[in-house]
Amino acid sequence: MEIVIRAAVLFLFLWAITRIVGRSTVGELSTFQLVLYIVMGDLVQQGVTQQDYSVTSALLAVGVFALLTLALAWVNARFPRVRGITHGIPVIIVRDGVPDLNRLSTERMSLDDLMAGARQKGIRRFDEIELAVLETNGRVSFFTRTGDASEGAPEQPGIT
Repeated sequence: MEIVIRAAVLFLFLWAITRIVGRSTVGELSTFQLVLYIVMGDLVQQGVTQQDYSVTSALLAVGVFALLTLALAWVNARFPRVRGITHGIPVIIVRDGVPDLNRLSTERMSLDDLMAGARQKGIRRFDEIELAVLETNGRVSFFTRTGDASEGAPEQPGIT
């Protein structure tokens, strides 16, 4: 039972850490961040199992993480208002060609990173962007003035 409690505590801790760290996908992690996350995983394993190398402990720890992941998915599906807390909400970072510098700073995103993403979508200048939304998964959806969406879905409620 102790392993179940340890796994649950560390699951919540890791969830909180990933929410605090910000919105970045695995493909956008620096080498250091990737190594840091791998090391963190090993440290978590040691903290959960107390260096207990039994198969039962490993199965129990992984099972608790899996059940908590499923429970989080169920809560998100059942209670839509919770999604803003567990996954975040999309935020507008460019409106009518003007980057929101305060929002970019809050999201720890530089103008260079934003423009690099825009160039990958064939956008040359900020004034071509009608709307850019930083999605909850860390990707940026660009909507250009021509009405073509370079990436993304129709506008949804809950975007700030």
